[in-house]
Amino acid sequence: MREFLLGLRLLFGSGRGNRVRFFLMAAGGSLGVCCLALVLTIPQILDAHDGRDAARQPQSASARAAGSTLVLQRTDPYGSHAFTRVFIAKGTKDAGKVPPGLTELPDPGEMFLSPRAHDLLRDQPAVKGLLPGHEQGLIGAPGLAHPDELFAYIGTAPDKIADEGRALKGWGYSYAPFPAVEPSTLTYLRFALGSLVLLPLGIFLSVCARLSAASRNRRLASLRLLGLSTRGTQRVNAAETVVAALLGSILGLGEYWVLNQVMTRTGLPSLRWYPADGALSATTVAVCLIGCPVLAWFVGRVSARDAAANPLAVRRTAAPKRPAKWGGLLLVTGLGIVVGYCATGFTDRPANSVGLNTLLIPAGILLTGLGLVLTLPLISYALAHRLARATQSLTLNLAMRRNEVEPGSTMRVVTGLVLLVFSASLAQGVLIQLEQVTRPSAPVQDYSLALSALTTEQRRGLADVPGVRAHAVTAESWTDPEGSADQPWASAVIGTCGQLAKLVRDSKGCVDGKVMRLSDPNAGTGQGARPGDALHFRLREGGKDRTLTIPLPRDTIAYSAYDPSAVHGADVLIPPSALPASARPEDARYVLTSSSDHDEVRKVLDGIAAVTPTAEVEPVGVNIEGLQQIAVLETLLAVGMVMGLVIGTAAFVVSATDRAMERRAQVTAVTLIGARARTMRAVQCVQVVLPLSVGLVLALVTGKLAEASYLITGGGEIYWDFAGVPVLALAAAGVAAVSAVGTLPLVGRRIDPELIRRD
Repeated sequence: MREFLLGLRLLFGSGRGNRVRFFLMAAGGSLGVCCLALVLTIPQILDAHDGRDAARQPQSASARAAGSTLVLQRTDPYGSHAFTRVFIAKGTKDAGKVPPGLTELPDPGEMFLSPRAHDLLRDQPAVKGLLPGHEQGLIGAPGLAHPDELFAYIGTAPDKIADEGRALKGWGYSYAPFPAVEPSTLTYLRFALGSLVLLPLGIFLSVCARLSAASRNRRLASLRLLGLSTRGTQRVNAAETVVAALLGSILGLGEYWVLNQVMTRTGLPSLRWYPADGALSATTVAVCLIGCPVLAWFVGRVSARDAAANPLAVRRTAAPKRPAKWGGLLLVTGLGIVVGYCATGFTDRPANSVGLNTLLIPAGILLTGLGLVLTLPLISYALAHRLARATQSLTLNLAMRRNEVEPGSTMRVVTGLVLLVFSASLAQGVLIQLEQVTRPSAPVQDYSLALSALTTEQRRGLADVPGVRAHAVTAESWTDPEGSADQPWASAVIGTCGQLAKLVRDSKGCVDGKVMRLSDPNAGTGQGARPGDALHFRLREGGKDRTLTIPLPRDTIAYSAYDPSAVHGADVLIPPSALPASARPEDARYVLTSSSDHDEVRKVLDGIAAVTPTAEVEPVGVNIEGLQQIAVLETLLAVGMVMGLVIGTAAFVVSATDRAMERRAQVTAVTLIGARARTMRAVQCVQVVLPLSVGLVLALVTGKLAEASYLITGGGEIYWDFAGVPVLALAAAGVAAVSAVGTLPLVGRRIDPELIRRD
């Protein structure tokens, strides 16, 4: 306790510079703790989503008793969002069983809406077709997965849902039918966030705990020479770092609380939550308030080891020892695991993420990143030692001699930037893997709507929706229900040759204005339909039904459809001119097509909803809940990459600021000897940029190897992401340029001899 109090007295009584460094340590630690709290809270937010979704699921049974309440749940796409409607026919037996968020069940003609559905009904009156009845109130937060959810409870009469409705037994299950993120995908997400955020965060907090290491070591060496014990010296240093870490943790938790309040009001793309969802849990508070000071305690004890063991060498600035090599052992171990998995990519049976591999792959990547950081001082020392002996340049010699004396000082400045490039490479692999897992198998996406639900103006509006490439009509020929069982029938595409070409992979032999037979070798043909057979299509024209008979022609169009596709298996192409202008085929579908890019699909679905809010849209081969999950994953990965960027940048800013304060006396001394300011600026730039460049090259190589091992074990089609190399190379060049600019303020125009008065 005595050493702890002594450390605090030294902290607050040793000048303004030390107090500034202390608050710099606390401010940097608070930023790291804020990011840590956000990462730890993301699973809690997703669990809260799923918990409320599971609690409102109706428990039902097919067997009905007299007076039972009937329930029917429908989930339909509205744009790129799911719109869930629960129809309830209140009975006399189970009327008291109320779902979360409601105080009573709706009577026939009444409905309770979520706030987002309420706003939608106000802004889009046409949605009234989906919501029969008058609004009775809003659904409370306990009954909604998130604030932007489209959800409604609609009261109806028992006879209207008698065929499909089920008897209500209660509400709530232990699991959500459509979780915000699938459990298997959540594992990859945790690994990605751990690699993108937690590894740089641990390094950043260690950097913050070792600010002003040289001046503190000299102060501690003086205490040791005055008779303080070795352990006491380490405790004095640890006291300062622990207090700074504890203050930073408290500030960081406060910053996260403010951030949570702001983000719950503004939200993230495709991810919204209530303030209580992101509230700090006891576990998160304990990890931040205990884990960060404990880390600072160990870092403080290790950093004071030299001052406590050999104080004279510290006070007289003796020649330093060569940095330890055990960090290189971690790097070699991690690279051995990563390269081993990369080698399996050249074999017929590449490794997968099953069994022991689920532990080895993350371990290999984390060991590689950690080993890269711990090996940088050794690399900097070896490079500086060799260049200083060989060069004849004053600038390079001064820079390398300083790096040789203090290899760790420079590397603390550049470590965050090196990890940023390493994490960016890994982030590319995570995004590629996510894209391979979630993207449709075809490069195009089709949307099918019932033609009878669309007016002529709506059809024109849908064709003009941004992102829509082509449109056509599909229909099936009519067969007489009382006729023979072997009547020929076929499916038809009503459109031009140009429309067909945009709907399929390729087509050959199409002639505009002619009815032509379609032949896809990968699909079957209509039942018994042969060239010359008559195909009958029922049309609706002017309120009357009529039949259009078209013989199946011999002229053939060879085409290959995408899979899945709304025109897959079509047998005949009918030009629009073959139908009366005002006629509509019976049971026909209006088909649109666009790119299969997730953002493009969401944009087109939202455009369709703006043109025809009540029409039921079938995105061929796409599940709306899955599309929402993809959006949530992309948002969370973007948040992780932004946090990694913030942490890396903060590590550079904090370390560069501390280094500028730490090096002022040395720069002043060399300047008084006669070195020009231009020379000193070049020295400071070379001192940082040269080891940084070596570290960035290593980060690029090890990062691409880690990315490749991740992609290989992921089971996708892409193993080697060569397309991402130029982007990372440009990012590395930008990082080097930023670090060079950051070294310039170290040398000012004024010379203050007071800085070296004591020396």
